[in-house]
Amino acid sequence: MKNRDFLDIPRVDASYRPAAERLRDYAEVEVHPGRDVLAVQAGRCMNCGIPFCHAMGCPLKNAIPEINRAVAENRMADAWALLSSTSNFPEFTSRVCPALCEGACTNGLNLEAVTIRQLEYLTVEQAFADGLVQPRPPRFRTGKTVAVIGGGPAGLAAADILNKRGHLVTVYEANGKAGGLLRYGIPDFKLAKQVIDRRLAIMIEEGVEFVCSTRIGDDISMAYLRRHYDAVVVAVGTPVARDLAVPGRELSGIYPALEFLTRQNRIDSGEGFSGEPISAAGKQVVVIGGGDTGSDCVGTANRQGAVKVTQIEIMPKPPEVRSASTPWPQWPYLLRTSSSHKEGCVRDWCVATKSFDGRDGKVTGLRAVRVNWEFSPDGKPLKFTEIPGSEYTIEADLVLLALGFVGFSLEQAENKFNLKLNGRHWFETDGHSAASFPGVFVAGDAGTGPSLVVRAIASGRDAAAAADAYLGKDGRP
Repeated sequence: MKNRDFLDIPRVDASYRPAAERLRDYAEVEVHPGRDVLAVQAGRCMNCGIPFCHAMGCPLKNAIPEINRAVAENRMADAWALLSSTSNFPEFTSRVCPALCEGACTNGLNLEAVTIRQLEYLTVEQAFADGLVQPRPPRFRTGKTVAVIGGGPAGLAAADILNKRGHLVTVYEANGKAGGLLRYGIPDFKLAKQVIDRRLAIMIEEGVEFVCSTRIGDDISMAYLRRHYDAVVVAVGTPVARDLAVPGRELSGIYPALEFLTRQNRIDSGEGFSGEPISAAGKQVVVIGGGDTGSDCVGTANRQGAVKVTQIEIMPKPPEVRSASTPWPQWPYLLRTSSSHKEGCVRDWCVATKSFDGRDGKVTGLRAVRVNWEFSPDGKPLKFTEIPGSEYTIEADLVLLALGFVGFSLEQAENKFNLKLNGRHWFETDGHSAASFPGVFVAGDAGTGPSLVVRAIASGRDAAAAADAYLGKDGRP
């Protein structure tokens, strides 16, 4: 590692398998740089006196400069020891995290950020290859029991930490397999499900019990869990998709994005599902919503054989470079183009959906209008107005709504979980994960609203720490 490496060595990004090849399957698309290349890339880290990648960028507070130095010096076991001390599942985040740490990298102030996510991928996969990732059951059991509701990233992180603290942990999952959004929402071409199964096998050997195909409030009551467990962690994610209440919404062929993605993931894994398959084969597809979920719909629709895929977004087109509204070290507001977009997609911004057209009960298109945005002095979008006379029609045989998620209903909160809601309709907490009922804690999106996998894992760790403090030491060393 040399003092000028961050100046003299250009950034080397990951690449993708050729589009014509990857569109024929659902295998992971990313091609990661080799170990030798990444060892050189690690040398670009300046080992800042105040590492903003750690302090502001990473919700898990990974010791990024120290990990980078260990990789640069070929001390891969040390790199893994550092990474695994703060991150439960770096094999997940190194594949699907947008790398908030890179947005806060000091190099990014006027150069290119360090390839932190790729270095994380190398560290964890090398650790698996070298046999460093092994089941390590706790040496001491407290005798206390914890139920974790939800097997997504937040619930898994909470379960992992609480098990390591010696408690007996049971994870209740509504789906047939644990993983939550990681398994059923994120396509295989971004996160192969074998990666999830590999980690679950370790957790099981370490003593975590998984009870799947079990819905709290239907199969088992919250009251039952409170009676039979010393603590409960609620990590049920964001189950309700935001809908689009416009004329024609009742037409067939219009689906929430997650329903579309989940069915394809179940097909890929050989897992069954109720209802008819949702296929884009031979269809003109419109994806409403410009975020990551919308991008995943684009990639999946293309793999299914869509004739044309159009993605529309009501927000304005982001700038090509970091906006002044998000100065370093904030996460930069700028245009991002995913591997799915590069496989074939028409993208359009400043478009609002007014209604859906149909024939014989099936959607045939949507009526849209262009909008004009008003910006703050630093370039932040504030509000929009429709442009008179800009109405137009987009043909569509399949429409996917990737509009995010909304909070819980009062009925869900009271009847299924017996918990209070905050003003935004997520489960209320005291600011330290504790819910409105003693011994119950909230982790992940259920308490904060929809966010990133890495933030869900961090929240799961926080909830586990709060639950562990509630349960007490009980003679542990």
